[in-house]
Amino acid sequence: MTNPLGISDARALLRTRAQLRSAGTSERAIDAALAAGELLRLRRDRYVDAAAYEALWSEGRHLVQTVAAAKNLDDHGAVFWGPSAAVLHGLPLYRLRPASVHTVILGGHHGRVRAGVRQHEVSLGVGDVIDIDGILCTSLDRTILDLACTVPAEAAVCAADAAQRRETVVGNEFRADRAALWHARLADRAAASRAWGIRGARELLAFADGRAQLPGESVSRLQLHRLGFRGLLLQVPVTGADGDRYWLDFGFPRAKVFGEFDGRGKYLDDDLREGRAADEVVLDEKRREDDVRGVTGWRFARWDSTHIGTAEILGRRLARFGVRPPG
Repeated sequence: MTNPLGISDARALLRTRAQLRSAGTSERAIDAALAAGELLRLRRDRYVDAAAYEALWSEGRHLVQTVAAAKNLDDHGAVFWGPSAAVLHGLPLYRLRPASVHTVILGGHHGRVRAGVRQHEVSLGVGDVIDIDGILCTSLDRTILDLACTVPAEAAVCAADAAQRRETVVGNEFRADRAALWHARLADRAAASRAWGIRGARELLAFADGRAQLPGESVSRLQLHRLGFRGLLLQVPVTGADGDRYWLDFGFPRAKVFGEFDGRGKYLDDDLREGRAADEVVLDEKRREDDVRGVTGWRFARWDSTHIGTAEILGRRLARFGVRPPG
């Protein structure tokens, strides 16, 4: 399942023993399914079909885990935090696979792991806690700040870009004025924080850019920054020969090259293909590229997720197209 999973979807996947029994599954059949690995017990009396669970992306699996924990922590003052708050907000968890559900327990004991739930000793201010579909978690801004302090930069920048995009991109138009307000608001929040890792978090929040459409683009931009690229053109608009409007992920003016991150989903995901066959997507992409080349005279450099693991790997890929850092 590659579609973004919502809280209601996660709830629909979870079953109690009573629900399984009412659907006609006997106790013996439940135990047999658990033993065979066909049914998974995520938490006390919270079960999920193994095939459906394993088909989810890591964000979806963690959301199901978080919703299962929320069902068992009702009335315990649990506020979901960090990666667990992120999935409730629908943010990406780039290559993160949390081993525990993360919470802050208001008025309770902190700093321990209990039954797969990690309780953090964290102070929450006024406005830091919100309710999403009946589940308490940290607000979107607070969640972005916490991620920036605690998770790898690659994951944090993906989440920050996605959060900023919600406010700054209308249709295909990037609103710089809204981005400035977002940066100012998050900078004020970071300036008031004394959390561990806050210095790096401030730099990362300043780097966030809502023009990134996919996590792969966010990580590409981070690796390009590490390579020394500055002032890159992002989501470059180009009008084709017949008036078609295109947006290119990156522009390298010195080399006169457009850079494109090619996620596999563009060709393999049914929803991203919008009803087209994979070969049709490839042909459409070729026509788009030929049109852009014709009106601009610029070349193309393409890369995928295998090229953004490190800055050095991406640098070697770009060098093949004559794109090198300034210097």
